[in-house]
Amino acid sequence: MNKNVKFTLIFSLMLVFFGTLSKAQSALKKGDLVDGIAVVVGDEIILESDIEDQANFAKQQGATVADKCEFVESIINNKLLIYEAKRDTLIENRSAAIKENANQKYTQILGQFPDEKAMLSTYKFRTSYEMKNAIEKIDSDNYYGQMKYGRITDKADVTPNEVTDFFTTFQYQLPEVKDEVSLSQITMYPKLTNAHKDEIIARLNKIKQDILGGESFESQARIYSDDPGSAAKGGLYTNISKGKMVKPFEAAALNLQEGELSDPVESDFGYHLIQLVKKSGKQYDARHILLKAEPNADEIDAAKKELDSIRTLIIDGKLSFKDAAYRFSDDKQTKFNAGILTSEEGSDKIEKLNLPPTISYQIAGLHKGDITDVFQDSVQQDRKTVSIIKVDDIIAAHKLDISTDYNRIKQMALNKKKNEMVEKWVKEKLPNVFISINDRYKNCTFKTDWRKTVDN
Repeated sequence: MNKNVKFTLIFSLMLVFFGTLSKAQSALKKGDLVDGIAVVVGDEIILESDIEDQANFAKQQGATVADKCEFVESIINNKLLIYEAKRDTLIENRSAAIKENANQKYTQILGQFPDEKAMLSTYKFRTSYEMKNAIEKIDSDNYYGQMKYGRITDKADVTPNEVTDFFTTFQYQLPEVKDEVSLSQITMYPKLTNAHKDEIIARLNKIKQDILGGESFESQARIYSDDPGSAAKGGLYTNISKGKMVKPFEAAALNLQEGELSDPVESDFGYHLIQLVKKSGKQYDARHILLKAEPNADEIDAAKKELDSIRTLIIDGKLSFKDAAYRFSDDKQTKFNAGILTSEEGSDKIEKLNLPPTISYQIAGLHKGDITDVFQDSVQQDRKTVSIIKVDDIIAAHKLDISTDYNRIKQMALNKKKNEMVEKWVKEKLPNVFISINDRYKNCTFKTDWRKTVDN
């Protein structure tokens, strides 16, 4: 329900990495290594268990970790970025926001389990405090590492000649591109009838009257709320910064007096009953009960018929797919971009293996220019949708070639230059940063001589 909070299972797998960091905080004095600490970079530490867990995670994601020394060096590099980022006055200190986000992520994870005990057992934490600290540590490291990398490489660029030279030098080492497609979509949310909306509002008003009559908001939220991120906590969100929640929710919450209940409020997520708990400066605490605006079968069928008529206009040449996406699509990420779907890297070419199963099934057997039949799907928060997909292009697997894959090769050349800039920056910083590496790695041959620092 928080518009800026996005959580994936990949994140939850990473939680185990830092679960024991708090136990080693007292070992940050120069040269003071205790059992379990592999490396100290400034006042940042790397535990032996961190290295093992991250190596296992990398293997689970399909990466090869053949050389442990090389892997350890990559972790040391990242810790140096984090250490220097925290000392960089031009990088915003976001500790408060990161802590708040960690609490919200914790609540979201909790919503996937029957109770807190089951969650803590699954992720191998003894207390909620430990788990929240772990989430906060991961988010903090990610933020500071990325910000410092960006600060070091923000002026990096490559000329066409440099791209050509890169391709000439590395063309036989470049990976093969797997089968790809370029796709566009039009997605619509089935509209609820007025009668259906009135029914949901009436349910919320009944819950409101029960609360005013003596029922606790917390118990009603646990029973009725459809928000997995807050229902288990009695509908509570704490330390909400202005601008974090969707606009209808925030406007209603901030217009209440502490303890007051709102009337039903409509948002993209459904209908909310809101209680303002506390307001302090630019932050506030609020409880809510969400009833999702779930379309019924008749409403879904009506949306399918409407989209099918739009599809017919496109096929008959009376309306372009681009114009139809702009006029009718409810997907804000694609409607202003001709409906074009993009990969996580922002490319309009998507590997077939990375397509969501529903889309992969729908385009099977289609050719360039074909449009799928209308199909039903769901998006974030399990919101039901109806969609059509156009196959803009089909790209067979091939070796990278500068004539057809210039932009991709340019990005590779740019990434190489950025990495070289970071390597140079690391060598310049080393003499002034305390680094201590456990003797268990004394036989490693690192690319950078980390031991020639203030450690000696």
